[in-house]
Amino acid sequence: MNSQQPPTALTIAGSDSGGGAGVQADLKTFLACRVHGMSAITAVTVQNSLGVTGFYELPPHAVAEQIESVATDIGVGAAKTGMLASAAIMAAVAEVVTRLSITPFVVDPVAASQHGDPLLRPDALEALRDVIIPLASLITPNLGEVRLLTGVDVRTRADMDEAARALFALGPRAVLVKGGHLPEGDAVDVLYDGTTTVELTAPRHDTKHTHGSGDTLASAITAALARGLELPAAVREAKAFISRAVDGSFPLGAGLGPVGHFWRVRDWPGS
Repeated sequence: MNSQQPPTALTIAGSDSGGGAGVQADLKTFLACRVHGMSAITAVTVQNSLGVTGFYELPPHAVAEQIESVATDIGVGAAKTGMLASAAIMAAVAEVVTRLSITPFVVDPVAASQHGDPLLRPDALEALRDVIIPLASLITPNLGEVRLLTGVDVRTRADMDEAARALFALGPRAVLVKGGHLPEGDAVDVLYDGTTTVELTAPRHDTKHTHGSGDTLASAITAALARGLELPAAVREAKAFISRAVDGSFPLGAGLGPVGHFWRVRDWPGS
């Protein structure tokens, strides 16, 4: 029996009842990326492949207690956030993450589902900008989240550089601007640490089934950091992982299907 403890990673995020995004996507990704996944649930969403019809927040103290419980016993090699829902939850998360010195800390600034359904209370955007992002080792916004956080409307590759600088001014140690929503060419992401800009490119896959892709990329980065990779290498590894996951996406239900988190073990029965 192998008794060696694997690296550990914590997701602080909402639950997706359809299993394609949120905590469910994070834990699948952690497993596929060879780390032990732990979770602190912030909210329970009511969603399927067609969208989100509601969500129910946990009390802020319950979120903080989940984080403290695993951090003080098991230990957290790296952590990420997803849906934080409200300013009160963000304040609770910030307090415990700061007090327990949880790092690396990856912030995926989730504001809406892929269908456009809101996942933040109206008071939460300012708290995300002022309370959570300054704690981040890395933030991973998509272009819609860039616009909400900075006002920069990214339409070109040059706009991505402007957005990265504006996001870096909010206080994180590094920024990954995800360009997958640009209409043409390869899927280009930009990593910026205040000094160096790294461009990461991957082929664009012709599929609408990309539910959970942002969560999966952020959790793959978190897993790589938990295993000890430096940030640029972690982001490159995660970019390769999500590219394969999108390539392995599949239809599910009547709407948007999820990316294939388990592409490394994709031998379906009867295939």
